[in-house]
Amino acid sequence: MTAAAETDIFKIQRNLSDAGFAPSLIQKFLSLSQQKKRKEQYLLLAHHRAELLEELHHTQYKIDCLDYMVYAMKKEDKPTDGHV
Repeated sequence: MTAAAETDIFKIQRNLSDAGFAPSLIQKFLSLSQQKKRKEQYLLLAHHRAELLEELHHTQYKIDCLDYMVYAMKKEDKPTDGHV
């Protein structure tokens, strides 16, 4: 294997790792590359992307809940029309 090929593999591994791929999925992705199974690689990437998007939606919901709590608390604390 050439130095350029090793560098390319390292970059792919780093990118997938940064994207949250488990080491076993990284190896699967590289194996699919060696087997010239590009369609399966796309499917693997799409599946992981969908999982990340689902996590993002759950996290956004949690943030929305916290924002609502702050809103409700501030509304409670706000004096109403000068009446005490």
